[in-house]
Formats: sequence, structure tokens, C-alpha cells
Amino acid sequence: MRYNLLGNSGLYVSELCLGTMTFGGQNGGIWENIGKLQIDDVSKIVKTAFDSGINFFDTANVYSFGQSELLLGEAIHQVGLPRHEIVIATKATSPMSSEPNNSGHSRYHIMNQVDESLKRLKLDHIDLYQLHGVDRFTPTEEVLRTLDDIVRSGKARYIGVSNWSAWQIAKALGISERRGFARFESVQSYYTIAGRDLERELVPMAKDQKIGIMAWSPLAGGLLSGKYDADGKAPAGSRRLTFDFPIVDRPRAQKCIDAMRPIAQRHSVSVARVALGWLLHQPHVTSVIIGAKTTDQLGDNIASTTLKLSEEDLKALNEASALPPEYPGWMIERQTTYRPDNPTK
Repeated sequence: MRYNLLGNSGLYVSELCLGTMTFGGQNGGIWENIGKLQIDDVSKIVKTAFDSGINFFDTANVYSFGQSELLLGEAIHQVGLPRHEIVIATKATSPMSSEPNNSGHSRYHIMNQVDESLKRLKLDHIDLYQLHGVDRFTPTEEVLRTLDDIVRSGKARYIGVSNWSAWQIAKALGISERRGFARFESVQSYYTIAGRDLERELVPMAKDQKIGIMAWSPLAGGLLSGKYDADGKAPAGSRRLTFDFPIVDRPRAQKCIDAMRPIAQRHSVSVARVALGWLLHQPHVTSVIIGAKTTDQLGDNIASTTLKLSEEDLKALNEASALPPEYPGWMIERQTTYRPDNPTK
């Protein structure tokens, strides 16, 4: 397991992060479809992850409406994980009830939710507190001042965002620098070999501003597990049968799978491991978030850290998954050739 610095901070996080969306769902709805692990299985998965070198655990208040945080907190204590050796991340934005002030990024909601998350996790601080989405109504400065107060209070060490666009993050960074607020150190974004959209704007911004990228749904909601047939038909028990998310360009995904299969066979590994391995070979990725329903599944995912893809492998995968040209990217690329990297007299 390798460890990378998170953004512009001095905090090291493991290249794989254990996501906890599979923890807790019992009362129907999307959370039960994603996973309904209870404490015994949760503790086994948490222990397996930690013993394999994972020090980074990500959850959210909305996962099973608090159950995921409760189970993660209980597992940490049950397994006896040393608090100073783990990095705990959680998020808030999504509605926690039908009440009008129980969602979004208002000072009212965020201040309440950080306290609720701490109680559920049984912790005195959160290492990375993240905004889970975009709130179109709360002024950005109100949001950033609130997060800065949370950091200054000691309830959180670092802050980040999820599912924001590049311009929104850049705007927030400018305000934080001008006001002396704590800055975002990470962005949690959908990123997979079958969905490389963030390479257009988010990756260049993150590299320029030293923002850590946390990739969620690296297997495209299980589509890249290698268990789907050529028509994209889901196997029995697949969550995509009842929760078809995230949105995926199926023909492009199949092209990627077709490219990954011979590479997987050559290395004697699963297709899923190749998909994860490709992400781990991307220098702009800080950590890849993996979820699991079983320790066997988790073990296969963790084994991706030892997969060494050759230049030929990466070339084949990059070509199969390449984004179609899009303006202004193709114009920028064309115009940058006008100035040499190392001009000489």
C-alpha cells in the first residue's frame, strides 16, 4: 500500500480508501439495494482493510440515514483501531429529513450535522469533512466561513468537496485565500476508465491548485467488474438491477471492458483489478474509493495495488477509453504547440 499527501496538506492517506455505502441499509430504498451489512460483517471488512494498509475511511451522514456512520464508529471501537493511525472522512449536504433546513450548506444545517456525525462516529474530531454536493442557494462565503469555524473549533482537521465543478472550486479557493479561511484540500469525484470526464477541467484545476482527487465508483457501479455480458446484462444480485447508477456510456464502457479482458488474462487477475489498477497508475489520483459487500471482494480490490501495468497495457487502455475531442480542449491543445517547451537562440 502506498500513501499520498492529501492536497496541499501534510496528511498522508492510503491510495485506496474504504467507502462505506454498503453499511447499514435495511429499510428498503436505494441504501438496501447498495448494501445492508451489519456490525459483524462491517467489523470484518474494516479490520481487513486496516490490516491491508488502508488508513483512509470515507462515509457520509446520508448513507442509510446515519447508519453507515454508526456502524463505522462501532467497528472502529470493536476492532480496536488506533485513532492516531486512521483518517476518517464524512460528508454532509443531502436531506436528512423533509424539514426545509435539514439539507444544504447553510450554517444552520452544517453546524448541526457535524455534531450529529461526531456522535454517530463516536469521535471527538473528523479528519476530513466534506460537502457532498452543490447548494445553489447558500452564499459561498457563508459556507466557507462555517467550515473554517468548524476547523478552528477542532471538530474537523481538513475540509473538502464532492461533485463540484472546477470553476466552483476555484472560486471557493479564491475566497478562502482572500479571507484567510481553511481551504479545500480534496475533491471527491466520479472517475473510472469508462468515465474520464473530469480530465477536461477538474484534473487540470486540481493539479494547478494542489487539490487531492478522490475517485468514487471506480468500477462504474459494478459495470466494470467483468461480470456483465456483452449486452450489458446485469448478473443476479447486481445493484444495477434496482439502482442503475452512476450514468455510464454503455458502448464506451464495453469498449473498455473488451480492452481490459486480455490484459486481465495476461496478468491472471480480474477485470475489476485492471480497472482499479488503471486508476492507481494515474499520477493525479490521490486515493481510489472502494466499497465491498464481502471480504473476498475487498481482497480482490486491495490486490490492485500490486498490479503493475506495462506501457503497452496503459497505451491500450488509454486508447480504448479516450475522451472524444471537445471544445475548447482541442483548440487549447492545438495552440499550445505554438510555443516550444525549451526555446533556444
